Formats: sequence, C-alpha cells, structure tokens
Amino acid sequence: MTSNSIKKLQWRYACKKFDSSKKLSREKLEILKESFNLTATSYGLQPLKMVVIEDNSLKKKLVPFSMNQKQVEEASHVLVLCIEANMKAEYIKNHFNRVEAIRNTPRAILDPFESDLITTFSNKTEDEIAGWMTNQAYLALGNLLTVCALEEIDACPMEGFDPIKYDKLLGLKSMGLESVLVLPVGYRAEDDFFSTLKKVRRGVNNVIIEM
Repeated sequence: MTSNSIKKLQWRYACKKFDSSKKLSREKLEILKESFNLTATSYGLQPLKMVVIEDNSLKKKLVPFSMNQKQVEEASHVLVLCIEANMKAEYIKNHFNRVEAIRNTPRAILDPFESDLITTFSNKTEDEIAGWMTNQAYLALGNLLTVCALEEIDACPMEGFDPIKYDKLLGLKSMGLESVLVLPVGYRAEDDFFSTLKKVRRGVNNVIIEM
C-alpha cells in the first residue's frame, strides 16, 4: 500500500500557473514559517532568513526580475530565501550564546566547539562561505517543498531570477542579506495543464544503490 507521504509527493509538481484568487490561510503560512525555522543546517548555525511577500504590487514588480515567470505575480505568497551577507565570528558567538541560554549547556563544553568553528570559518574565503550558506538554503528549500506537499500547498522552486535586482527592490542589502532562491506558493489553477501530467522519474531501481 502506498503511504500517505508518497501520495502527497506524487501529487506535488512545480506549479506553472497559480489561481491568484486563492490565498494561503494564516495557519498555513505559519506552518511554512516554522518549517523554515526548523530546517536542518550545518552546525545548526541557520545562516538564512526568509522574506515573505504578499503585497500584489511588489510581486508584480518582481516578475521582470524573474525571467518573466508569471507564477511570481499569481502566487498567494512569494518566499525569498536569503543568506547572510557576512558571517563573522560575532555571528557564531551569538549562536553559542543562544545554545547556552536555551539548553543551559556549560561553557566548558561550548567554548572549544565555538573556538573551532570560528577558526574554521576564518580560514575560508568569502566565496567559500557564501557557497556553504547557499547549500544551507537548498536544504531549506527541499524541506519547504516537502512540507508544502504534505499540506497540499502548491509551490514552484525558482533559481531563474536576478538576485541583484531582487536585493535592490526588496532592500535586502540594508538587512545584511542576499537572495539566493525564490519559492512562489499558493494553489494551482484548474487549467494548469502541467498538473495533470504523469511524473517523469528514473525509477527507484535506477537511483537507489543498496549495499
């Protein structure tokens, strides 16, 4: 018997046309926000933030910067996944202060780990750190897509956009952020032809290696 999770993932597809009249409830939106917050990241550092855009005029302005993909305008909300523009030692220290406050973990345990991470990242170039943070954003994207499927929220992950123009329009630089991924979410239009197509996948036997 096919599990409910697999059925939901089979239902999911990259939505090509949203029904602009259908909006996510506040409850559904809060589920996506908390799912983003709970996403696994390396070292638990969460070098990410997510901008949630509902304003229709702002979504429309983003379309030309999104390779004219209309999903950005039609979606209920547009989620913009961002990385920190700079991740310095202070950011890492703040993380360990948070661990101490929430878990009451002794500093004797935290200090060596904190020091090691500060050294590790100080030896990386800015491009290497940005690449690492972008990888974390992809983890968040995958998590959001799965949660969207489970909640029957349609979504369309996008790499095809101009991050520089997004950053300028949304004022992300002043927030110390850089956009890396875009995820319009909402509900599929009834006449979206792609929603009826069968999935094309290589198949379990061709993508799984058991040892």
